Amino acid sequence: MIRLGAALLGLLLTVGCATVPPSAPAYAEMWLTTSDQTQKLALRPAIEAAGPAFGDETVIIDSAQHFQRIHGFGAAMTDASAELISRLPDDKRRAIMAELFGRANGGLGLSFTRLTVGASDFSTTHYSYDDTAANAPDPELRNFSIGPARKYVLPRVREALAINPELKVIISPWSPPAWMKTTHSLIQGQLLPQYYPAFANYLARTVEAFDAEGVPVSMLTIQNEPDFEPDSYPGMRVNSADRARIIGGFVGPTFRARGLKAQILDYDHNWDNPEMPWTVLSDPVARRYVAGVAWHCYEGDVPAQTQVHDAFPDKDAWFTECSGGEWSPKFAEVLSWMTDKLIIGGVNNWSRGVLLWNLALDPSHGPHKGGCADCRGVITIAATGAITRNVEYYVLGHASRFVLPGAYRIATKHAEGVEATAFLNPDRSRVAIVYRKSGNGPLSLALDGRRFAITMPAGSVATLRWRP
Repeated sequence: MIRLGAALLGLLLTVGCATVPPSAPAYAEMWLTTSDQTQKLALRPAIEAAGPAFGDETVIIDSAQHFQRIHGFGAAMTDASAELISRLPDDKRRAIMAELFGRANGGLGLSFTRLTVGASDFSTTHYSYDDTAANAPDPELRNFSIGPARKYVLPRVREALAINPELKVIISPWSPPAWMKTTHSLIQGQLLPQYYPAFANYLARTVEAFDAEGVPVSMLTIQNEPDFEPDSYPGMRVNSADRARIIGGFVGPTFRARGLKAQILDYDHNWDNPEMPWTVLSDPVARRYVAGVAWHCYEGDVPAQTQVHDAFPDKDAWFTECSGGEWSPKFAEVLSWMTDKLIIGGVNNWSRGVLLWNLALDPSHGPHKGGCADCRGVITIAATGAITRNVEYYVLGHASRFVLPGAYRIATKHAEGVEATAFLNPDRSRVAIVYRKSGNGPLSLALDGRRFAITMPAGSVATLRWRP
């Protein structure tokens, strides 16, 4: 689009029923992904302001109203992901890591990742950091070792941190050592109360060991999906009352006594049971040590995050897991659902960060041992080294490339048929993410008193950025 001359633009800004602040941006950059895949994070022509806003726009953004601060978006560096990336030739590995974690040359700028404490289903073997012969008890943790993480995971996270020092790391155990559990197995079972102190030390030792390896831990949960006992990979059931006792009586005091700054989050499970974190946050002892709630996507709906936030507004929300997979193979369906529920819905329901599950998998949806047999990574890495950027790559990119750590979510209103969220970055740039559910005519968007006309088809996602 041809830029309007200064005189004509000034004339337009004096017409209408709104006054435009002098600081309001005069044009927007726009990136578009369409459901038919003809456009994938494609830069579109700059959009000139169409004059002052009238208040009837499809999307209305007010950057003066601030909500939670956003840290960022990313995916988990599972054992599988780290191994696949590590096996690439050095030049190819460096290139894809720079693309994933950097912002130069159109990189995604991922600034949030999740690591497992011991094995998950996306590991080639099942292990903890304190396995013993015949599961003999080791309450003093004499056998403790993070050796398995040193092989692939920690080197790749150090590489990511070198590219993006603002990368935030959260860790989650799938199971404590088998000798701590009722099943004496990494699979299924519960934590025996006599090992609550050892479990707290196990988590503290993990944080300290990761820190010593150059991977500082920002947050942790005490159990991945605590209301589920998988039968083919590590897991453990920990009800809300027990989580409150473990956090309030053991993990929280242990971390405090050892001077650990990693924040403790509760829950790390689905939207369908908000009463579970509610119970923990209602406990007066546990509440002192819990900084927020971690959420997953597989059951329920995203407004559950707001239910808990409204009851406990001093506690953060973080979205920590959702996987794509062959149960939903269509690009258009995943683009719309993940953008609507995770990127827009997640942050509009108070998430400070959004994580997908595996950063990278192979064409056979692995490597894995038990668990999900048809999960999809953000990227797929073939044995030849060929890399496929999946729909999840573009879902994340619409946010991670443009929303900077420390951004504020700002106020948005939108009409039917559209979902939207918006941000004010630390550099004063504004960013909006718009998902168009239906319709194909022009959309109008108002930012701080200025009106912009946007063209995007139904089922598409657009990111708009206004520079200061």
